Amino acid sequence: MKDELDQYLEEAGLDGLIVIGAAMRNPSMTYFTGPVHVGSGILVRRRNSPAVLYCSDMERDEVARAGLRHSALDWAAFTRQAGGDPQEAEAIAFEHALRENNLVGRIQVHGQSEVGDAIETFRRLAGRLPGLETVGFRDSASPLARARATKDSVEVDRIRRMGAITVEVIDRAADFLTSHQARRGILVDRHGEALTIGVVKRRIDLWLAERGAENPEGTIFAVGHDAGVPHSTGIDDQPVPTGVPIVFDLFPCERGGGYFYDFTRTWCLDHASDDAAQVYQDVLDAYRLALAQARPGASGRELQRAVCELFEGRGHPSGLSTPGTRAGYVHSLGHGVGLAIHEAPWLTIPLEPPDLLQPGHVVTIEPGLYYPERGLGVRLEDTVWIGREGPEVLAPYPMDLVLPMRRSPRGQASKPSRSKKTKPRRARPAGRAG
Repeated sequence: MKDELDQYLEEAGLDGLIVIGAAMRNPSMTYFTGPVHVGSGILVRRRNSPAVLYCSDMERDEVARAGLRHSALDWAAFTRQAGGDPQEAEAIAFEHALRENNLVGRIQVHGQSEVGDAIETFRRLAGRLPGLETVGFRDSASPLARARATKDSVEVDRIRRMGAITVEVIDRAADFLTSHQARRGILVDRHGEALTIGVVKRRIDLWLAERGAENPEGTIFAVGHDAGVPHSTGIDDQPVPTGVPIVFDLFPCERGGGYFYDFTRTWCLDHASDDAAQVYQDVLDAYRLALAQARPGASGRELQRAVCELFEGRGHPSGLSTPGTRAGYVHSLGHGVGLAIHEAPWLTIPLEPPDLLQPGHVVTIEPGLYYPERGLGVRLEDTVWIGREGPEVLAPYPMDLVLPMRRSPRGQASKPSRSKKTKPRRARPAGRAG
Protein backbone atom coordinates (compact mmCIF):
# COMPACT_ATOMS: atom_id res chain seq x y z
CA MET A 1 0.00 0.00 0.00
CA LYS A 2 1.12 3.57 -0.60
CA ASP A 3 1.50 4.36 3.08
CA GLU A 4 4.07 1.55 3.38
CA LEU A 5 6.28 2.77 0.53
CA ASP A 6 8.70 4.70 2.75
CA GLN A 7 9.17 1.65 4.95
CA TYR A 8 9.94 -0.48 1.89
CA LEU A 9 12.37 2.12 0.53
CA GLU A 10 14.21 2.19 3.86
CA GLU A 11 14.34 -1.62 4.05
CA ALA A 12 15.84 -1.68 0.54
CA GLY A 13 18.41 0.98 1.40
CA LEU A 14 17.02 3.42 -1.16
CA ASP A 15 16.93 7.19 -0.84
CA GLY A 16 14.01 7.44 -3.22
CA LEU A 17 12.75 6.65 -6.69
CA ILE A 18 11.85 8.29 -9.95
CA VAL A 19 9.14 7.37 -12.44
CA ILE A 20 9.28 8.44 -16.07
CA GLY A 21 6.83 8.62 -18.97
CA ALA A 22 3.16 9.40 -19.47
CA ALA A 23 0.51 9.07 -16.80
CA MET A 24 -1.91 6.87 -18.76
CA ARG A 25 -1.15 3.19 -19.39
CA ASN A 26 2.03 3.52 -17.38
CA PRO A 27 1.23 1.62 -14.16
CA SER A 28 4.05 2.97 -12.00
CA MET A 29 3.17 6.57 -12.90
CA THR A 30 -0.60 6.02 -12.70
CA TYR A 31 -0.10 4.68 -9.16
CA PHE A 32 0.83 8.21 -8.10
CA THR A 33 -1.20 10.33 -10.52
CA GLY A 34 -4.41 8.42 -11.06
CA PRO A 35 -6.07 8.58 -14.52
CA VAL A 36 -5.05 12.12 -15.51
CA HIS A 37 -3.62 13.34 -18.79
CA VAL A 38 0.11 13.93 -18.56
CA GLY A 39 1.86 13.31 -21.86
CA SER A 40 5.35 12.89 -20.42
CA GLY A 41 6.84 13.54 -17.03
CA ILE A 42 9.46 12.85 -14.41
CA LEU A 43 8.07 12.01 -10.98
CA VAL A 44 10.57 12.34 -8.13
CA ARG A 45 9.78 10.72 -4.80
CA ARG A 46 12.41 11.14 -2.11
CA ARG A 47 11.97 8.89 0.92
CA ASN A 48 9.73 10.50 3.56
CA SER A 49 8.91 13.39 1.21
CA PRO A 50 5.94 14.09 -1.06
CA ALA A 51 6.22 13.29 -4.75
CA VAL A 52 6.88 16.07 -7.26
CA LEU A 53 5.85 15.71 -10.90
CA TYR A 54 7.89 17.55 -13.51
CA CYS A 55 5.96 17.99 -16.73
CA SER A 56 4.67 20.58 -19.17
CA ASP A 57 3.18 23.69 -17.62
CA MET A 58 0.17 23.11 -19.89
CA GLU A 59 -0.65 20.05 -17.75
CA ARG A 60 -0.46 21.81 -14.37
CA ASP A 61 -4.23 21.48 -13.79
CA GLU A 62 -4.04 17.75 -14.43
CA VAL A 63 -1.27 17.45 -11.84
CA ALA A 64 -3.33 19.48 -9.38
CA ARG A 65 -6.24 17.08 -9.87
CA ALA A 66 -3.88 14.27 -8.95
CA GLY A 67 -3.03 16.04 -5.69
CA LEU A 68 0.65 16.29 -6.56
CA ARG A 69 3.06 19.17 -6.49
CA HIS A 70 3.86 20.36 -10.01
CA SER A 71 7.09 21.79 -11.34
CA ALA A 72 7.80 22.77 -14.94
CA LEU A 73 11.03 22.04 -16.77
CA ASP A 74 12.68 24.77 -18.85
CA TRP A 75 13.49 22.64 -21.88
CA ALA A 76 14.62 25.65 -23.93
CA ALA A 77 17.25 26.49 -21.33
CA PHE A 78 18.33 22.86 -20.99
CA THR A 79 18.66 22.54 -24.77
CA ARG A 80 20.81 25.67 -24.96
CA GLN A 81 22.97 24.35 -22.14
CA ALA A 82 23.33 21.04 -24.00
CA GLY A 83 24.38 22.75 -27.21
CA GLY A 84 21.33 21.43 -29.01
CA ASP A 85 21.97 17.76 -28.10
CA PRO A 86 18.49 16.39 -27.12
CA GLN A 87 19.78 13.49 -25.03
CA GLU A 88 22.17 15.74 -23.12
CA ALA A 89 19.24 18.11 -22.55
CA GLU A 90 17.25 15.23 -21.13
CA ALA A 91 20.10 14.26 -18.81
CA ILE A 92 20.25 17.89 -17.63
CA ALA A 93 16.48 17.80 -16.97
CA PHE A 94 16.86 14.70 -14.81
CA GLU A 95 19.79 16.27 -12.99
CA HIS A 96 17.73 19.39 -12.29
CA ALA A 97 14.79 17.37 -10.92
CA LEU A 98 16.98 15.21 -8.68
CA ARG A 99 19.09 18.09 -7.33
CA GLU A 100 15.99 20.18 -6.63
CA ASN A 101 14.71 17.35 -4.42
CA ASN A 102 18.12 16.65 -2.88
CA LEU A 103 17.91 13.12 -4.22
CA VAL A 104 21.47 12.18 -5.09
CA GLY A 105 22.07 8.69 -3.77
CA ARG A 106 20.62 5.21 -4.22
CA ILE A 107 17.44 5.28 -6.31
CA GLN A 108 15.28 2.97 -8.35
CA VAL A 109 13.90 3.96 -11.76
CA HIS A 110 10.40 2.98 -12.92
CA GLY A 111 8.08 3.86 -15.75
CA GLN A 112 8.10 3.66 -19.51
CA SER A 113 10.56 5.01 -22.04
CA GLU A 114 12.32 3.89 -25.20
CA VAL A 115 14.96 1.53 -23.81
CA GLY A 116 17.88 2.71 -25.92
CA ASP A 117 17.20 6.37 -25.21
CA ALA A 118 16.80 5.71 -21.48
CA ILE A 119 20.11 3.83 -21.28
CA GLU A 120 21.95 6.69 -22.95
CA THR A 121 20.21 9.34 -20.82
CA PHE A 122 21.13 7.59 -17.57
CA ARG A 123 24.68 6.98 -18.76
CA ARG A 124 25.05 10.70 -19.22
CA LEU A 125 23.21 11.45 -15.99
CA ALA A 126 25.68 9.28 -14.07
CA GLY A 127 28.47 11.49 -15.40
CA ARG A 128 26.69 14.61 -14.20
CA LEU A 129 25.76 13.19 -10.77
CA PRO A 130 28.69 11.05 -9.55
CA GLY A 131 26.89 10.21 -6.28
CA LEU A 132 23.87 8.75 -8.05
CA GLU A 133 23.42 4.97 -7.99
CA THR A 134 20.52 3.28 -9.76
CA VAL A 135 19.59 -0.01 -8.11
CA GLY A 136 17.64 -2.93 -9.58
CA PHE A 137 15.50 -5.55 -7.84
CA ARG A 138 13.54 -8.51 -9.05
CA ASP A 139 9.96 -7.40 -9.45
CA SER A 140 8.43 -8.76 -6.25
CA ALA A 141 11.24 -7.34 -4.09
CA SER A 142 11.08 -3.82 -5.52
CA PRO A 143 9.74 -1.32 -2.96
CA LEU A 144 7.24 0.08 -5.46
CA ALA A 145 6.12 -3.39 -6.55
CA ARG A 146 5.62 -4.35 -2.89
CA ALA A 147 3.53 -1.24 -2.29
CA ARG A 148 1.43 -1.81 -5.40
CA ALA A 149 0.91 -5.51 -4.62
CA THR A 150 -1.11 -4.91 -1.45
CA LYS A 151 -4.28 -3.02 -2.30
CA ASP A 152 -6.19 -0.74 0.04
CA SER A 153 -10.00 -0.78 0.23
CA VAL A 154 -10.36 1.88 -2.47
CA GLU A 155 -8.21 -0.10 -4.90
CA VAL A 156 -10.06 -3.34 -4.13
CA ASP A 157 -13.40 -1.63 -4.73
CA ARG A 158 -12.19 -0.35 -8.09
CA ILE A 159 -11.06 -3.83 -9.12
CA ARG A 160 -14.36 -5.24 -7.86
CA ARG A 161 -16.30 -2.72 -9.97
CA MET A 162 -14.18 -3.67 -12.97
CA GLY A 163 -15.03 -7.30 -12.22
CA ALA A 164 -18.74 -6.51 -12.18
CA ILE A 165 -18.41 -4.94 -15.63
CA THR A 166 -16.41 -7.94 -16.83
CA VAL A 167 -18.96 -10.56 -15.82
CA GLU A 168 -21.79 -8.43 -17.17
CA VAL A 169 -20.06 -8.45 -20.55
CA ILE A 170 -19.31 -12.18 -20.21
CA ASP A 171 -23.01 -12.80 -19.58
CA ARG A 172 -23.89 -10.64 -22.58
CA ALA A 173 -21.50 -12.69 -24.71
CA ALA A 174 -23.05 -15.96 -23.51
CA ASP A 175 -26.52 -14.70 -24.40
CA PHE A 176 -25.27 -13.50 -27.79
CA LEU A 177 -23.69 -16.84 -28.63
CA THR A 178 -26.58 -19.03 -27.49
CA SER A 179 -29.17 -16.90 -29.29
CA HIS A 180 -27.71 -17.93 -32.66
CA GLN A 181 -28.74 -20.99 -34.62
CA ALA A 182 -26.48 -24.02 -34.85
CA ARG A 183 -26.16 -25.39 -38.37
CA ARG A 184 -23.74 -28.10 -39.54
CA GLY A 185 -21.56 -27.61 -36.47
CA ILE A 186 -21.19 -23.82 -36.53
CA LEU A 187 -23.20 -20.82 -35.35
CA VAL A 188 -25.06 -18.84 -37.99
CA ASP A 189 -27.02 -15.60 -37.83
CA ARG A 190 -30.59 -15.07 -39.02
CA HIS A 191 -29.33 -14.63 -42.57
CA GLY A 192 -27.52 -17.96 -42.48
CA GLU A 193 -24.09 -16.33 -42.34
CA ALA A 194 -21.44 -17.86 -40.11
CA LEU A 195 -20.77 -16.06 -36.84
CA THR A 196 -17.00 -15.49 -36.62
CA ILE A 197 -14.64 -14.97 -33.71
CA GLY A 198 -13.85 -11.46 -34.97
CA VAL A 199 -17.52 -10.45 -34.76
CA VAL A 200 -17.70 -11.73 -31.17
CA LYS A 201 -14.57 -9.79 -30.19
CA ARG A 202 -15.85 -6.55 -31.73
CA ARG A 203 -19.11 -6.90 -29.81
CA ILE A 204 -17.13 -7.41 -26.60
CA ASP A 205 -15.12 -4.22 -27.21
CA LEU A 206 -18.36 -2.29 -27.81
CA TRP A 207 -20.04 -3.64 -24.68
CA LEU A 208 -16.99 -2.75 -22.59
CA ALA A 209 -16.83 0.79 -24.02
CA GLU A 210 -20.51 1.31 -23.24
CA ARG A 211 -19.73 0.51 -19.61
CA GLY A 212 -16.74 2.84 -19.28
CA ALA A 213 -14.08 0.17 -19.73
CA GLU A 214 -11.50 -0.61 -22.38
CA ASN A 215 -9.66 -3.63 -23.66
CA PRO A 216 -6.06 -2.55 -24.37
CA GLU A 217 -4.58 -6.05 -24.15
CA GLY A 218 -7.17 -7.64 -26.45
CA THR A 219 -9.36 -10.71 -25.89
CA ILE A 220 -8.58 -14.42 -26.03
CA PHE A 221 -11.40 -16.30 -27.75
CA ALA A 222 -9.58 -19.43 -28.86
CA VAL A 223 -11.18 -22.55 -30.30
CA GLY A 224 -10.02 -26.14 -30.64
CA HIS A 225 -6.29 -26.32 -31.45
CA ASP A 226 -5.87 -22.63 -30.57
CA ALA A 227 -7.49 -23.23 -27.18
CA GLY A 228 -4.64 -25.69 -26.57
CA VAL A 229 -2.03 -22.91 -26.86
CA PRO A 230 -2.52 -20.73 -23.75
CA HIS A 231 -1.91 -17.29 -25.26
CA SER A 232 -3.36 -17.92 -28.71
CA THR A 233 -6.01 -15.22 -29.13
CA GLY A 234 -8.09 -17.00 -31.76
CA ILE A 235 -8.45 -16.40 -35.51
CA ASP A 236 -10.85 -13.58 -36.35
CA ASP A 237 -12.32 -15.07 -39.52
CA GLN A 238 -12.85 -18.53 -38.00
CA PRO A 239 -16.51 -19.51 -37.50
CA VAL A 240 -17.64 -20.24 -33.95
CA PRO A 241 -18.26 -24.01 -33.68
CA THR A 242 -20.53 -26.07 -31.48
CA GLY A 243 -19.24 -28.87 -29.26
CA VAL A 244 -15.63 -27.64 -29.29
CA PRO A 245 -13.91 -26.10 -26.23
CA ILE A 246 -13.60 -22.31 -26.41
CA VAL A 247 -11.14 -20.63 -24.02
CA PHE A 248 -12.62 -17.18 -23.38
CA ASP A 249 -10.18 -14.95 -21.47
CA LEU A 250 -11.22 -11.34 -20.89
CA PHE A 251 -8.95 -8.85 -19.09
CA PRO A 252 -10.23 -5.28 -19.46
CA CYS A 253 -9.41 -2.21 -17.41
CA GLU A 254 -10.89 1.10 -16.40
CA ARG A 255 -10.93 3.62 -19.21
CA GLY A 256 -7.67 5.57 -19.41
CA GLY A 257 -5.45 2.76 -18.15
CA GLY A 258 -6.72 2.15 -14.63
CA TYR A 259 -7.28 -1.07 -12.69
CA PHE A 260 -7.66 -4.40 -14.51
CA TYR A 261 -9.75 -7.49 -13.96
CA ASP A 262 -8.79 -10.94 -15.27
CA PHE A 263 -11.31 -13.68 -16.00
CA THR A 264 -11.46 -16.92 -18.01
CA ARG A 265 -14.12 -19.51 -18.71
CA THR A 266 -14.09 -22.47 -21.05
CA TRP A 267 -17.33 -23.14 -22.91
CA CYS A 268 -18.67 -25.75 -25.29
CA LEU A 269 -21.76 -24.61 -27.17
CA ASP A 270 -24.65 -27.10 -27.22
CA HIS A 271 -22.66 -30.15 -26.12
CA ALA A 272 -19.23 -31.37 -25.04
CA SER A 273 -17.28 -34.55 -25.74
CA ASP A 274 -16.52 -36.95 -22.91
CA ASP A 275 -12.81 -36.11 -23.35
CA ALA A 276 -13.43 -32.37 -22.92
CA ALA A 277 -15.74 -32.96 -19.97
CA GLN A 278 -13.13 -35.06 -18.13
CA VAL A 279 -10.32 -32.55 -18.72
CA TYR A 280 -12.68 -29.77 -17.63
CA GLN A 281 -13.47 -31.60 -14.38
CA ASP A 282 -9.76 -31.99 -13.62
CA VAL A 283 -9.20 -28.26 -14.13
CA LEU A 284 -12.22 -27.40 -12.00
CA ASP A 285 -10.91 -29.61 -9.18
CA ALA A 286 -7.50 -27.93 -9.42
CA TYR A 287 -9.12 -24.49 -9.29
CA ARG A 288 -11.10 -25.41 -6.16
CA LEU A 289 -7.98 -26.84 -4.49
CA ALA A 290 -5.93 -23.72 -5.19
CA LEU A 291 -8.68 -21.32 -4.16
CA ALA A 292 -9.18 -23.08 -0.83
CA GLN A 293 -5.44 -22.85 -0.08
CA ALA A 294 -4.96 -19.24 -1.22
CA ARG A 295 -4.77 -17.74 2.26
CA PRO A 296 -2.43 -15.27 3.97
CA GLY A 297 0.98 -16.85 4.42
CA ALA A 298 0.53 -19.36 1.61
CA SER A 299 3.52 -19.76 -0.67
CA GLY A 300 2.96 -19.20 -4.38
CA ARG A 301 5.44 -22.01 -4.98
CA GLU A 302 3.53 -24.51 -2.86
CA LEU A 303 0.18 -23.56 -4.40
CA GLN A 304 1.64 -24.22 -7.83
CA ARG A 305 3.19 -27.46 -6.65
CA ALA A 306 -0.14 -28.68 -5.26
CA VAL A 307 -1.86 -28.08 -8.59
CA CYS A 308 0.96 -29.80 -10.50
CA GLU A 309 0.70 -32.83 -8.22
CA LEU A 310 -3.09 -33.01 -8.64
CA PHE A 311 -2.76 -32.92 -12.42
CA GLU A 312 0.07 -35.43 -12.52
CA GLY A 313 -1.93 -37.76 -10.29
CA ARG A 314 -4.60 -37.76 -12.98
CA GLY A 315 -2.21 -38.50 -15.80
CA HIS A 316 -1.47 -34.99 -17.07
CA PRO A 317 2.13 -33.81 -17.54
CA SER A 318 3.19 -30.61 -15.81
CA GLY A 319 6.30 -28.48 -15.54
CA LEU A 320 7.02 -30.04 -12.15
CA SER A 321 8.15 -33.37 -13.63
CA THR A 322 8.30 -32.50 -17.33
CA PRO A 323 10.03 -29.12 -17.70
CA GLY A 324 9.26 -27.39 -20.98
CA THR A 325 6.19 -29.51 -21.71
CA ARG A 326 3.78 -28.10 -24.30
CA ALA A 327 0.99 -30.48 -23.30
CA GLY A 328 -0.87 -30.70 -20.00
CA TYR A 329 -0.27 -27.99 -17.41
CA VAL A 330 2.23 -25.61 -18.97
CA HIS A 331 2.10 -22.32 -17.05
CA SER A 332 2.07 -20.88 -13.55
CA LEU A 333 -0.99 -20.81 -11.32
CA GLY A 334 -1.48 -17.06 -11.22
CA HIS A 335 -0.20 -13.53 -10.79
CA GLY A 336 -1.09 -10.24 -9.19
CA VAL A 337 -3.62 -7.92 -10.83
CA GLY A 338 -3.82 -4.16 -10.43
CA LEU A 339 -2.74 -1.25 -12.60
CA ALA A 340 -0.97 -3.86 -14.73
CA ILE A 341 -2.63 -7.05 -15.86
CA HIS A 342 0.44 -8.98 -14.69
CA GLU A 343 2.24 -7.81 -11.55
CA ALA A 344 3.52 -9.14 -8.22
CA PRO A 345 2.95 -11.47 -6.48
CA TRP A 346 3.67 -14.51 -8.67
CA LEU A 347 2.28 -18.00 -8.01
CA THR A 348 5.09 -20.02 -9.54
CA ILE A 349 7.81 -22.47 -8.59
CA PRO A 350 11.13 -21.01 -9.90
CA LEU A 351 10.95 -17.69 -8.02
CA GLU A 352 13.52 -17.47 -5.22
CA PRO A 353 12.51 -16.72 -2.57
CA PRO A 354 8.89 -17.58 -3.37
CA ASP A 355 6.23 -14.91 -3.01
CA LEU A 356 3.96 -15.32 0.03
CA LEU A 357 0.35 -14.24 -0.09
CA GLN A 358 -0.51 -11.31 2.19
CA PRO A 359 -3.77 -9.61 3.16
CA GLY A 360 -4.49 -7.07 0.45
CA HIS A 361 -3.01 -9.05 -2.43
CA VAL A 362 -5.24 -9.40 -5.48
CA VAL A 363 -4.25 -12.42 -7.57
CA THR A 364 -5.55 -14.71 -10.27
CA ILE A 365 -6.19 -18.40 -9.76
CA GLU A 366 -6.02 -19.90 -13.25
CA PRO A 367 -5.14 -23.57 -13.68
CA GLY A 368 -5.45 -25.02 -17.17
CA LEU A 369 -4.77 -28.08 -19.29
CA TYR A 370 -3.73 -27.90 -22.94
CA TYR A 371 -3.67 -30.53 -25.67
CA PRO A 372 -3.44 -28.72 -29.01
CA GLU A 373 -2.98 -31.92 -31.02
CA ARG A 374 -6.29 -33.15 -29.60
CA GLY A 375 -7.95 -29.83 -30.41
CA LEU A 376 -8.51 -29.23 -26.72
CA GLY A 377 -7.70 -26.59 -24.13
CA VAL A 378 -9.37 -25.74 -20.82
CA ARG A 379 -8.66 -22.86 -18.43
CA LEU A 380 -10.67 -21.46 -15.52
CA GLU A 381 -9.70 -18.16 -13.92
CA ASP A 382 -10.99 -15.74 -11.34
CA THR A 383 -9.47 -12.66 -9.75
CA VAL A 384 -9.27 -13.13 -5.99
CA TRP A 385 -8.72 -10.72 -3.11
CA ILE A 386 -6.75 -12.17 -0.19
CA GLY A 387 -8.45 -11.02 3.00
CA ARG A 388 -7.37 -11.72 6.54
CA GLU A 389 -9.99 -14.48 6.77
CA GLY A 390 -9.21 -16.00 3.40
CA PRO A 391 -9.81 -15.56 -0.33
CA GLU A 392 -12.75 -13.82 -1.98
CA VAL A 393 -13.60 -14.03 -5.66
CA LEU A 394 -14.30 -10.41 -6.54
CA ALA A 395 -16.80 -11.11 -9.33
CA PRO A 396 -18.24 -14.65 -9.08
CA TYR A 397 -19.71 -16.23 -12.20
CA PRO A 398 -20.92 -19.78 -12.92
CA MET A 399 -18.44 -22.35 -14.16
CA ASP A 400 -20.68 -24.31 -16.53
CA LEU A 401 -18.87 -26.05 -19.37
CA VAL A 402 -21.82 -26.47 -21.74
CA LEU A 403 -23.97 -23.54 -22.85
CA PRO A 404 -27.22 -24.95 -24.28
CA MET A 405 -28.35 -23.30 -27.49
CA ARG A 406 -31.67 -21.48 -27.30
CA ARG A 407 -32.59 -21.93 -30.97
CA SER A 408 -32.62 -24.82 -33.41
CA PRO A 409 -32.00 -24.38 -37.16
CA ARG A 410 -35.75 -23.91 -37.65
CA GLY A 411 -35.95 -21.32 -34.89
CA GLN A 412 -37.60 -23.69 -32.41
CA ALA A 413 -36.39 -24.44 -28.91
CA SER A 414 -33.41 -26.77 -29.07
CA LYS A 415 -33.38 -30.24 -27.60
CA PRO A 416 -31.91 -30.58 -24.12
CA SER A 417 -28.12 -30.58 -24.11
CA ARG A 418 -26.23 -33.75 -23.33
CA SER A 419 -24.67 -31.79 -20.48
CA LYS A 420 -26.46 -31.53 -17.17
CA LYS A 421 -25.17 -27.99 -16.88
CA THR A 422 -27.60 -25.13 -17.18
CA LYS A 423 -27.70 -21.91 -19.13
CA PRO A 424 -25.39 -19.15 -17.79
CA ARG A 425 -26.90 -17.37 -14.84
CA ARG A 426 -26.49 -13.76 -13.89
CA ALA A 427 -23.55 -13.10 -11.61
CA ARG A 428 -24.19 -13.72 -7.93
CA PRO A 429 -23.05 -11.35 -5.20
CA ALA A 430 -19.41 -11.85 -4.27
CA GLY A 431 -18.82 -14.27 -1.44
CA ARG A 432 -15.91 -15.78 0.41
CA ALA A 433 -14.36 -19.02 -0.71
CA GLY A 434 -12.92 -21.81 1.30
